[in-house]
Amino acid sequence: MEKSDDWDLIIGDGPVVATAIHDGHHVRDSLLPHLAISEDERRREEDPMTGLLTAVGDVRIQVRASRFQVDLNRPRDKAVSTDPADTWGLQVWRGDLPPQERALSLAGHDRFYAMIRALLDELLAKWGCVLLIDIHSYNHRRDGADAEPAPQRHNPDIELGVTTLDPGRWGGVAERFAQALRETPIDGRSPDVRENVRFPTGGYFPEWVYATWGDKVCTISPEYKKIYMDEWTAQADIPAIEDLRTGLQNAVDAVRPEFMACR
Repeated sequence: MEKSDDWDLIIGDGPVVATAIHDGHHVRDSLLPHLAISEDERRREEDPMTGLLTAVGDVRIQVRASRFQVDLNRPRDKAVSTDPADTWGLQVWRGDLPPQERALSLAGHDRFYAMIRALLDELLAKWGCVLLIDIHSYNHRRDGADAEPAPQRHNPDIELGVTTLDPGRWGGVAERFAQALRETPIDGRSPDVRENVRFPTGGYFPEWVYATWGDKVCTISPEYKKIYMDEWTAQADIPAIEDLRTGLQNAVDAVRPEFMACR
């Protein structure tokens, strides 16, 4: 629970934890000379602005370190990958990454998971159960700035990753959460909200949380299609972001009573 330069942690009083573990863009100075990709390429594969959505949490974690410094949604042995197959075909590094640089990045992975373990243990002792909102975004215009976006049928506006959610205990929560999102317009229209479409296997972070605490933690991972920004220029659509935040707050408010009742 010591201070870290890699993330911001705000602790309030309540059972809702909101995280944005891919929001960050910072890369430490000693690592920059080893990067083969540009700053624009890095930002395109990060989840910019998702940190703003953590405002819905009683506890908020906004990671400042780029996923290219250390990917906190992957197991430790894949958290600093040198294989382009793990990074959308991008060649991230110039040659071999020095062992000391890898060690520094992996130390950040270790600190993050130690912090989460201590934090959730404390919250569960107080509240009995926890709602974890694991916020991400995804690209849908990978063919280029002037190309057609990816088809809607495979790319919902908001995908809810619920791969580790216990349906017997939390299935109703997931349904009410999704419905509240659908009922909150984005740019004047009802968003397309579906479960486990693009990422049917989920990520390491929610898997680890479930393996550690089981159904005591209900993890929902909203993946926002980058309809709130231009993924090629990084220009943000502020009204759309405000709509997303309103929708997420409505969804949290709709299910919060069940988590307060666990106390």
